[in-house]
Amino acid sequence: MTYCVGMVLDRGLVFMSDTRTNAGLDNISTFKKLTTWESPGDRVITLLSAGNLATTQSVISLLDERSKSPGDRTPSLLGVPSLFQAARMVADTLREVIERTGDSGQRADGTFNATIMLGGQIAGSPPRLFLIYPEGNFIEAGDDTPFFQMGETKYGRPILVRAFDPDLSFEAAMKLLLVSFDSTLKANLTVGAPFDFHIYETDSLTIGQTGRIEADSPWFEAVSKGWGEALKNALDSLPDVELSELG
Repeated sequence: MTYCVGMVLDRGLVFMSDTRTNAGLDNISTFKKLTTWESPGDRVITLLSAGNLATTQSVISLLDERSKSPGDRTPSLLGVPSLFQAARMVADTLREVIERTGDSGQRADGTFNATIMLGGQIAGSPPRLFLIYPEGNFIEAGDDTPFFQMGETKYGRPILVRAFDPDLSFEAAMKLLLVSFDSTLKANLTVGAPFDFHIYETDSLTIGQTGRIEADSPWFEAVSKGWGEALKNALDSLPDVELSELG
């Protein structure tokens, strides 16, 4: 399992993913699930992947190979005219890999299942964010759905639903994401640090701040501890339950 989040803010886009993959409790590894492509001044595209590792790695390798040089950009993420076309290309590639991997065309709900999040900006258009399903269809983030999650979503979703606001600063958005990821990893052992992130500022058309947050990062530890204490204080501040008044 995994956990990935992409947000659309007024200032730009923020992405974060965990790095844990496992094939049983005794086979846990760390793999990067966040990939970026850039043509400075023209486009920046970020991809987050969740699901079968062999499938997602094959998709990324194919997309990367087709973006190596200007002469090979048809089809290529570095040559398509819009993020919508980029999402279609990724969806087609994902479906191609899933169908090719099975003996006679593996079903999307089978062993080779994978989901992809794709976001970024191409010059002349606003930043966009898409969630791509293994069947090859996809949806786009908007005012009603300004963020997407993939993987083990339920534990980290409540804080996002309550605290997300499109006018968040990048700093506040990162804090919100770390609380969401902290809640998830404490509830599910299949999600784990380190966490990779990318912060893209609207109209910069260049890769923004990227990095990896380790489990022992003093900042992450402070956020985790502070959030836990805040929850305990909030619980203590609520009125006590009168057992005699319960049904």
